[in-house]
Amino acid sequence: MTPEAFLKLALQSVTNPREVAALLLSIRPGREALWTAFALVVVLNALIFSASLLMDPTGVPTLLSSPVMLLVLQGAALAGSILALTWAGRLFGGKARIEEIALLMIWMQALRILVQGALLLIIPVSLVLAGLGTMAATALGVWIAVNFLDEAHELGGPLRALAVLVLGMFAMAFAVSLLLTLAGVTPEGITGYV
Repeated sequence: MTPEAFLKLALQSVTNPREVAALLLSIRPGREALWTAFALVVVLNALIFSASLLMDPTGVPTLLSSPVMLLVLQGAALAGSILALTWAGRLFGGKARIEEIALLMIWMQALRILVQGALLLIIPVSLVLAGLGTMAATALGVWIAVNFLDEAHELGGPLRALAVLVLGMFAMAFAVSLLLTLAGVTPEGITGYV
C-alpha cells in the first residue's frame, strides 16, 4: 500500500467507516499476514510512544520507560481488546470471527500511529492544541470502532455495537485488574511509590 493510498483509506475510515470495514473484511488475509501486521503495529506504537517520552520523560512510571515492557504491554492490550470485543460481540449475537476483529483492530492501531505521529509534531507548538487533537482523535476512534464492530458482527445498529465496545472494554479492564492482583500489584503498592 502506497502512503497516498494509506492516507486515503485513513480519511475514509473517518468519513465512511462501514465501507472501510467491509473492504478490509473482504481481503481475508492469512494468519501469517495478521500476525505480521499485529507485530508491526505493536512495534510502531511502542516506538512512537517512546519518542513521545523523550520529549517529556518526567512523571513516567518506570514500567513504561522500558521499551521491552512497553512492547509486551502494547501487545497484550491489543490481543486483549481483540479477544474481549470478539467475546462481547458474541454475547449480543455477533457473527465476527476473531481474525476479522483482529484485522479491524490492527487497522485501528495503524490509524493510532498516524494520529500519534501528528501529535508529536503538534506538541512542541502547542500543548493545548495537542490536547484538543487527542480528544478529537479519541471521539473519532470510538466512532470508527462502533461502526467497525457493527459491520463485522452484523449487529444491526450502532447502539448494540456501542454496548459491545463498552462491555468489551469493561471485560478487558476487569481481566487486567485481576491479573495485576494475582501478580501482587495492589493500589496500596502503587501509591507507595508516588
